[in-house]
Amino acid sequence: MFANLPDSILQMSMIFLSVVIEALPFVLLGCLISGALQVFLTPERVRRLLPKNKLASILVGCVLGFFFPSCECGIVPIINRFITKGVPIPTAFAFMLTAPIVNPIVLFSTYIAFGNSTKFALLRVGGAFFVAIIVGSWLAYFYQGSVLKKGRLPLATSNSQVPADLTLTEEVTAKGEPIPAVALMGITNTEVTGSSTVVKTTAAMPQPPKKNFLVQVNHVLHHSLDEFFDTGRYLIIGALIASAMQTYLPTAALLTLGSSKLLAILVMLVLAFVMSLCSEADAFIGASLMSLFGTAPVVAFLVLGPMVDIKNLLMMNRYFSGKFILALVALIVLCVTGYAWVV
Repeated sequence: MFANLPDSILQMSMIFLSVVIEALPFVLLGCLISGALQVFLTPERVRRLLPKNKLASILVGCVLGFFFPSCECGIVPIINRFITKGVPIPTAFAFMLTAPIVNPIVLFSTYIAFGNSTKFALLRVGGAFFVAIIVGSWLAYFYQGSVLKKGRLPLATSNSQVPADLTLTEEVTAKGEPIPAVALMGITNTEVTGSSTVVKTTAAMPQPPKKNFLVQVNHVLHHSLDEFFDTGRYLIIGALIASAMQTYLPTAALLTLGSSKLLAILVMLVLAFVMSLCSEADAFIGASLMSLFGTAPVVAFLVLGPMVDIKNLLMMNRYFSGKFILALVALIVLCVTGYAWVV
């Protein structure tokens, strides 16, 4: 049956299946975490736990990934849930950029891949923190536009609860907290200050009674299932595009372009984006390319891959505005290139 198919189609199919099989468990894990955040994380809890200082909050987002390991394959639904639950946007994106790199599994695989050496594991963590702090600071102090798509509301089901301080949003800006949807009841004291809007709310409804743990677990699974089917299609499309590019893009020709340091870094950035490897496995590919490119390009490959690839770019497009994604990716690429140049 398959004997008559061209070799390129068979190769693309094999790569596609390997990407999907490798990524699917992490997407499912990310959706389960997203469901748990939807049910158990409240805006009051977020405000109580996170530092008020913006820079301190960004640093908390950077180190959070070590204690809550997440792969880049499933990180986007978690970030969307963080934002809609009131986590400051700079903190959420600092977590998104560092969590797939600083988690213990990735650090250990990087250590093993480079011959039991801590050098590349430390360089990788340093690059993740550098990029996350720059991007977080940009979001906290400079970016004025919207992050979520216009009209994009937090996922809701019939089991969703509306807390007394209101969490439903129409649009989120990087400067302030989520902007509440004005169509809801109980909104008072709307203030507009500069580029941010502050809306103080008092919901005109009583607090719902506390539900028992089993009911809450049922809600977690319900939200996770919705999120999984909502996000999974983008994984399939991303894996298909990545497998086609790996099959038909002349990567062998790219490998011959590493004549200069800057050009070699750019080539490795392209490879990291196209190959769309999980962060648990990409260190072994990076180690195999050391003899061709050297330290700086391989570091660029290890840092950019978990932050931006075809799979999570499509998932980001599900939740975030296109203009914001372009600016974010451009800043990440610039930061990674600069970091790799000086190491």
